[in-house]
Amino acid sequence: MKKYILNELYDQFNKKIITRCKLESSIFKYYFKNQGKTCLSHWNPDEYEDFISWFYPRLRKAIDKYHDKGFSFETFMNKYLFVASKEYTTRTTNGSITEYSTWSARVPDLYVYEEPPEYFYGKNEKMISKIIRDKNGRKDTRRILALIIKCYNYVSDDFIEKVAPMLEIKKEELNEMMTKIRKLRQKNDDTIYLIKEKLYYHFYRSIVIEKKLLLTKDNTVLYNKLKSQLTNTRIKLEKMRAKLNLIKKDATNSQVAEVIGVCKGSIDSGLYKLKKKFDLN
Repeated sequence: MKKYILNELYDQFNKKIITRCKLESSIFKYYFKNQGKTCLSHWNPDEYEDFISWFYPRLRKAIDKYHDKGFSFETFMNKYLFVASKEYTTRTTNGSITEYSTWSARVPDLYVYEEPPEYFYGKNEKMISKIIRDKNGRKDTRRILALIIKCYNYVSDDFIEKVAPMLEIKKEELNEMMTKIRKLRQKNDDTIYLIKEKLYYHFYRSIVIEKKLLLTKDNTVLYNKLKSQLTNTRIKLEKMRAKLNLIKKDATNSQVAEVIGVCKGSIDSGLYKLKKKFDLN
């Protein structure tokens, strides 16, 4: 391999002997096959191959940036390759930190929620049947229906299918009520969703910054910058948590009354008595 092959390739390109596409592919092949002649000869070969593949789309930009001001094209490209390797290392390190931090945060959740909870099986089904009845043993379905609609966020299709016969109501009718309450609550639910998205963002960002701090030397400019970012992120995280806690997540009694088709006072009274019953039990 000739020592100044990149200079020769660029000279051929300037003289229109080869096309830009040929120049870019030739440079790529040269770097791909000659790791030992680059500033990255100490890299692991697999890592180097990944880097060169990442670097290839940036070749066009590098060629356009070159201007003959006393140093050769090959010298310029080697310098550009070195700077690009720093960017690549930073990106891959940050990516690894982010991936590690995200999975570290998710593992407890994955462990806790590995098995989905089961509802209305065995004793649970008997318990619900008991709750539906009043103190005289008569079915008191309206109060339970009001409670289900109020807590619509926690109601699944499977839940509806199992509870509808107990409430002596058609599954389709109960589904229609759930659709109506969700429409009434759409604006509120959208607000909650956006706040949660911001909360999750600041939560994972704080974990990533904490990991970066562990890998950064103390009392450096970068360390102090990361520390400041972590403080600000934690403040924003707490603000999002406080904001989320202030938002009512269940349907209002007025909305429940509108869906069922009764007056609000009836829902107020029914839910109060139901709450009192649960407290007593």
